Amino acid sequence: MMPDVDWWAEFFSGLCLEFVKNSRDALQTELEADFIESILSLEPHSNVLDVPCGGGRLSSVLSTRGYNMTGLDFVASLIDYASCSTPESPGVINWICQDMRYIQLPNKYDGAFCWWNSFGYFDDESNAKFLKTIAQSLKPGAPFILDTPLVETRVPEIESQDKEWWRVGDLIVLEERQFDYLSSRVESDWTFLRDGIVETKHLSLRLYTFKEISELLYSAGFGSHKAFGSLDLEPFGAGSSWLYMVTNKL
Repeated sequence: MMPDVDWWAEFFSGLCLEFVKNSRDALQTELEADFIESILSLEPHSNVLDVPCGGGRLSSVLSTRGYNMTGLDFVASLIDYASCSTPESPGVINWICQDMRYIQLPNKYDGAFCWWNSFGYFDDESNAKFLKTIAQSLKPGAPFILDTPLVETRVPEIESQDKEWWRVGDLIVLEERQFDYLSSRVESDWTFLRDGIVETKHLSLRLYTFKEISELLYSAGFGSHKAFGSLDLEPFGAGSSWLYMVTNKL
């Protein structure tokens, strides 16, 4: 199966946009922000990059804790939503609508994170370029967190359950998925239903192995990797369902 190279250009619109905005509640967002804050371990008013930031939920919370946030995403409607939802806070938030493969903010940030299954959208060359642009945007020694599934964590789930349903308010969502071993990509067909309206979308996500992710990060200019399998700081290993990779710009 050939991947849909530009699937992301149309995916984040319509009912899908509502799903992205509302499928993580306030408690989950606070727990994720706690993890990010503890791992980055930065002083108040440090400059932090959230990329891609989606609807800005994590940048908004972290700004209320005193960090100067930059939320960058390539979906204009998400940036518009984030900017209209910006809370009053002691930290500053800058919202930028830009292709995340072409960040041009060299040596500006004290820390960065890529969250919520947002890595692997592109082909291998562009995925590697994305990591390099993050490294270039960070000050030397600055930490970076990559939150992502792996071949080791995601494929067993797909093989045992090839579809999953969600309900977010009055929105019903179905994901039907398969793993293409030749391309190492998850190919997912999504159906969004609300009030008689049905929308369908396709998603294609490159999955890497733990070894591949580690090598990509080293090649991008990162080192001293630490791998966790949960927000509770459990070390990544057999049985982990997710990867939270913490690394530093060399």
